Amino acid sequence: MRLSAACALAPQLNYRARDAAAEISALDTLAAWAGQFTPNVSIEAPRALLLDIEGSLRLLGGIRPILQALKIGLDEMGYSVSMACAPTATAALLLARAGVQKIVNSKRALEAIIATLPLRALECDARTMQTLQAVGVKSIGDLLALPRDGLARRCGRPLLDTVDRALGRQPAPRKFFVPPAQFASELELAAPVSNSEALLFAAKRLLGQLAGYLTARNGGIQRFKLTLSAERAADTILNIGLVAPTRDNAHLTLLVRERLATVALTAPVHALRIEADDILALAEENRELFTDHAHTQGEWQKLVERLRARLGADAVHGLSADADHRPEHAWHKTEPATASDAPTRGARPLWLLDQPQALREISDKPHYRESALALLAGPERIESGWWDSDDIKRDYFVAQTPDHATLWIYRERRVGGWYLHGIFG
Repeated sequence: MRLSAACALAPQLNYRARDAAAEISALDTLAAWAGQFTPNVSIEAPRALLLDIEGSLRLLGGIRPILQALKIGLDEMGYSVSMACAPTATAALLLARAGVQKIVNSKRALEAIIATLPLRALECDARTMQTLQAVGVKSIGDLLALPRDGLARRCGRPLLDTVDRALGRQPAPRKFFVPPAQFASELELAAPVSNSEALLFAAKRLLGQLAGYLTARNGGIQRFKLTLSAERAADTILNIGLVAPTRDNAHLTLLVRERLATVALTAPVHALRIEADDILALAEENRELFTDHAHTQGEWQKLVERLRARLGADAVHGLSADADHRPEHAWHKTEPATASDAPTRGARPLWLLDQPQALREISDKPHYRESALALLAGPERIESGWWDSDDIKRDYFVAQTPDHATLWIYRERRVGGWYLHGIFG
């Protein structure tokens, strides 16, 4: 009926205009996700996917495990689904349309099963449906009982072709879906959300699609972008980076959880979007016969990624030594685990102060917190930096407090005075 009539009958009716573009986009995204089960995926618009899983049966354990994995994944992404399996793609499509969720293994039994399906499984146009109903056709079996020539003249040859393809009497060539080079998927929320936990629940659907897409591409990502869209505020963009490429859905979800926990939303969010542009080849790990939990690889990488997600990318980094004797210029920030050749130097503390701290000098001896320091090693003279107008002239010593804390101090040779510059671990 018309929308105005429906609203008159049900004033509280909640309706939405159909978005054909969004439906096509959803099918494309699901086809890319389904590529993890088989590379032969074709789209049957507007609401079906066909998967040729014959070549994947041995790899993935058979038909039932594949169907179960499909069902679980689609449920997690919020889709309701009717699935069927048959020797021909068209037969499986007709079974799924009719809601007959069966696994048909034999071509001999195929005709009897297809004959029982209701006429609506063919999804004919309205005129053809009225013509068939007028002569008492209610099932595909009734259709097959009619004279083929007369049926072709009245309803068209494509109707018979569909039935013949379902029964394997005609070939059914199909164009397989080619996944895009980059991943992008958007989810419009049913209602505006301002709670991070609710946003995480929605983001899990997109992350599931991303993980399936990466599995199909045998790839991983080292960075991706999560965009939170609000109606009356600017988009909030979260750039999430990883130390090493991955496609682990649980780990990606954990990183998104950490980032969302740190975001202060200025307005309720009505849509989420995930984009991953740089897809990297991901080699499989060589596993040990017996798991060694004491030397598990990759755990430090996950720790770095969680810390970055919680504290920010600039707060967690590695250190690399530079060929400069001045302590302030002897290192720079790097990505964690970046290898560097450290120049040979004397003892250096683990903790270097941002600015040297002046020490009291009593009877020519440096004091720290009212206590005299004992000099254990030194002096190590450093005179350097004349070329960049930041030259220093210092004598460094390793000193110890009465409670056995070890410090790195120096005496300024130009203007005098003692300074604390670092603390040994």
